[in-house]
Amino acid sequence: MHFSLIIPCYNEAANLPLLLERCREVTRRPDVEVILVDNGSTDNSPEVLSNLLPQYPGCRSVRVDNNQGYGFGILFGLRAAKGEILGWTHADMQTDPQDALRGLELFDRHGLDILVKGRRYGRPLADVVFTMGMSIFETLLLSKPLWDINAQPTMFSRHFFESWLEPPYDFSLDLYAYYQARCKGLGIHRFPVKFGERAHGVSHWNVNWAAKRKFIRRTVDFSLQLRKSLKT
Repeated sequence: MHFSLIIPCYNEAANLPLLLERCREVTRRPDVEVILVDNGSTDNSPEVLSNLLPQYPGCRSVRVDNNQGYGFGILFGLRAAKGEILGWTHADMQTDPQDALRGLELFDRHGLDILVKGRRYGRPLADVVFTMGMSIFETLLLSKPLWDINAQPTMFSRHFFESWLEPPYDFSLDLYAYYQARCKGLGIHRFPVKFGERAHGVSHWNVNWAAKRKFIRRTVDFSLQLRKSLKT
């Protein structure tokens, strides 16, 4: 089964050389492709990708001209993908793209009707507490068990992806995919992934508590929309 791994990259020029080296190991399998989405970057990411990609068979890039959100970049990459199994992870190297190879083993064992997600360890205590609080809130609000929602990688079948209706363009995409999988009765399979330090640059949302409050507000708004759609 062919697998496509989507990695959205927004102003990640400094991370791209290391990221592509990690992706080289992923694409040693002939049935795997990696799509780097230049998600409207304003740094020199296009030049870096143009120079480096010829050295990495199995890796390619697509570009979003104007950044419209984390989720939009992922969806743009998913629509360009060729795989029967699809997935995404982050470009900041806090989780390793090679983790996706362990995720693929779960499809070999359990078939296509599953959602595969990492389960993070090695994170700062404050981030763990924040994640636990959000997980409990979402579980109670949506009446579905939803834990460590933003863990990566996130992997699923093309058939599941094609069933999505109006997925969000921001960081709520992780919640949307997880929640849809619960609603459709897919098996949820998690595996441990080490969460390390960011290689270069800073997070685009997890910068301080003001950014976390903004993230919470957007997530709560989207969660209420999900709950309303469930009732109707």
